[in-house]
Amino acid sequence: MLLKNEIGALILRITLGTIFFIHGLVKFQGGIENIVGWFESIGLPGFMAYGVALFEMLGGIALIIGLATRLVSVLIALLMIGATIKVKLSVGLLGNGQMAGYELDFAFLAIAVYLAINGSKVLSVSRLIFREESHGLKRVA
Repeated sequence: MLLKNEIGALILRITLGTIFFIHGLVKFQGGIENIVGWFESIGLPGFMAYGVALFEMLGGIALIIGLATRLVSVLIALLMIGATIKVKLSVGLLGNGQMAGYELDFAFLAIAVYLAINGSKVLSVSRLIFREESHGLKRVA
């Protein structure tokens, strides 16, 4: 059963990482200044667009390779909560016909919370660096 859980966590980790990496990449490819303007139009400081896009890319890569999975997942969960409250909550779960709702954000949040709680060790860089023991993580000499 443990192996099944680890394989499931691996699938979730790579999926979430890939989606977030692509989201961050598209923000830069599509013109980050457009995202800066959009952030400002919803009342957020424009410079935050750079941080969000960079985090999405680097956090996505970290999840794909399995580095700091729990930490990155906590940060993604916070990002999803913020995005849902600030942008999507007012349009409802399924949207309003002009804008998508928060159903996908809610799914990303659930995946991130699962990974934050359980981690994902299979095929992870963290597993190469650290050894899981009953009392926590220990550095491998």
